[in-house]
Amino acid sequence: MEKVLMKGNEVVGAAAIRGGCRYFFGYPITPQNEVPEYMSRELPKVGGVFLQAESEVAAINMVYGAAGSGARVMTSSSSPGIALKQEGISYIAGAELPCVIVNMMRGGPGLGGIQPGQADYFQATRGGGNGDYRHIVYAPASVQETADIMTESFDVADQYRIPVMVLGDGMIGQMMEPVEFRDPPKRELPSKEWAATGTDGRRSPNIINSLFLKPEELEEHNIKLAEKHRRIEEAEVRWESHQIEDAEVVFVSYGTSARIVRNAVEILREEGIKAGLIRPITLWPFPFAAFEEIGPDAKALISVEMSMGQMIDDVKIAAAGRWPVGFYGRSGGMVPDQHGVVEAARAYLKEVQ
Repeated sequence: MEKVLMKGNEVVGAAAIRGGCRYFFGYPITPQNEVPEYMSRELPKVGGVFLQAESEVAAINMVYGAAGSGARVMTSSSSPGIALKQEGISYIAGAELPCVIVNMMRGGPGLGGIQPGQADYFQATRGGGNGDYRHIVYAPASVQETADIMTESFDVADQYRIPVMVLGDGMIGQMMEPVEFRDPPKRELPSKEWAATGTDGRRSPNIINSLFLKPEELEEHNIKLAEKHRRIEEAEVRWESHQIEDAEVVFVSYGTSARIVRNAVEILREEGIKAGLIRPITLWPFPFAAFEEIGPDAKALISVEMSMGQMIDDVKIAAAGRWPVGFYGRSGGMVPDQHGVVEAARAYLKEVQ
């Protein structure tokens, strides 16, 4: 298949349409504005609907409505905008509705800046809304991976009746790389008999809701959700590992940061320091199993992030006391460079030896 050179944000839109998305509701915010711009131009060509909502809050509730009808629907935003959508995301998860949410992260907190960041890890993986809910979180590290994940995300959302979040950063959205659009792996998807599409007088109305006033019923619903989350943890974990079998220092990094770390691994190996990398592709479920593949020579793990340290909590859980866990990060829109990562590894190895 022929490759085309495209910007990451435009690939989000193109891959979403290829994945069957026909409704987009959103609101402008840098650095993801090319996503709604692309969708506003291309969705009508395939019979879809683009609507710029009056706010992020309105947009996510429009997503709720479209998802409730069984439609394939998405929204996109960047960090402060996703924060405004958290209540609606909790409602959608509670009502077991499939949809896709894209967050091209920028620096924070608050309005922060418009440069790339990765400080929404807690928000994405712990849930910024209320209650016992989860959603699947993908973290692509290239424009090609963004295309593949976006197309498949709509199938994953439908399979589990769950929101799927694609968590990029401003750099992923703004960079241009060659990309080809491929068909996702085949999944057996359930019918949408639950959707509110009108009864036509042939059945009882479907009611889509996340309100359970009887505590016994709400607990039963939460148990049902927890069982679904367990199935997802068993079936949908993804990661990439690189030279961890003989590594004495193993980096853990995702997205753009992982690409930088991969270069640092090669520099360290040229110096005689055996380094490796675990790159989570799903941030939830987190790939704890990847850490079982680390070889016996490992002395330390180092989490590298564009934040003040958030994924490091999951890295420490995965380490389970077997290795010390260090951290190297830049924040506020600053991007780590390979030489900073190399220096951090040298320093931390000296500290733990």
